[in-house]
Amino acid sequence: MKMKALLPVAAMLLLVSGQLAAPVTADGYVGQLAVFWGRHKEEGSLREACDTGRYNIVVITFYNVFGYQRGRYGLDFSGHPVAAVGADIKHCQSKGVQVLLSIGGQGGEYSLPSSQSASDVADNLWNAYLRGRRAGVPRPFGDAVVDGIDFFIDQGGADHYEQLARQLHGRGVLLTATVRCAYPDSRMEAALATGVFARIHVRIFGDDQCTMFPKDAWEKWAAAYPRCTVFLTVVASPEQDEGYMFQKDLYYGVQQFIDKEPNYGGIAIWDRYYDKKANYSGEG
Repeated sequence: MKMKALLPVAAMLLLVSGQLAAPVTADGYVGQLAVFWGRHKEEGSLREACDTGRYNIVVITFYNVFGYQRGRYGLDFSGHPVAAVGADIKHCQSKGVQVLLSIGGQGGEYSLPSSQSASDVADNLWNAYLRGRRAGVPRPFGDAVVDGIDFFIDQGGADHYEQLARQLHGRGVLLTATVRCAYPDSRMEAALATGVFARIHVRIFGDDQCTMFPKDAWEKWAAAYPRCTVFLTVVASPEQDEGYMFQKDLYYGVQQFIDKEPNYGGIAIWDRYYDKKANYSGEG
């Protein structure tokens, strides 16, 4: 795909009969657009994010208390009222937007110290957020069911995440991973080796080497996991990280090369608050 002129990210979105289609340019396929939601109360509701029509996928962040103490699980949505999220999930899904719940994150109290803890977390996720039901297990989102689980393991050890992944996959759960851009990500290497992940979001920020050579970093991940759809994950504002790329730089430096790869999936934006503030995915 060759692009005669750079289009803003939002100009790559096409609405067909009111449904969100894959982002395209005048010259062809570019990929899907994902966004991470839940890090700032000021970003607006999940429903509002989906109603923009910009995103194909929203990743809710974070389920970030698990494993340290058996039976203790928790969410951190940065002040968003959890009670409203269930109805918003169903609203987003009704508009064709996929909604994932991300586990881990940059903070919280989480780890998987044993095989039993992996089983316990799998059971809790299944019964609290997915299609399971068990007496005594609260469902923070009510009867809403997320479309899958994203692994954003950014602290602690790597042990037993492969077991958690296998157990969730065995129940038919869609799994994705949000990884550091330097290949391999030691915390996720064993889990990804299971081959049960459908998608990988590669964070092209937070690492000086990857910031200098983002195309090389993405290509290493894509080559290592040819059966996964691989997204390029970017920050939406220079306030967030030195790895910020203007849309022109994003396209001419990275995207025009990687969108030819068979497992290229699209762009993921970190995060909704800064995307809204900077209008990175907007008309600009």
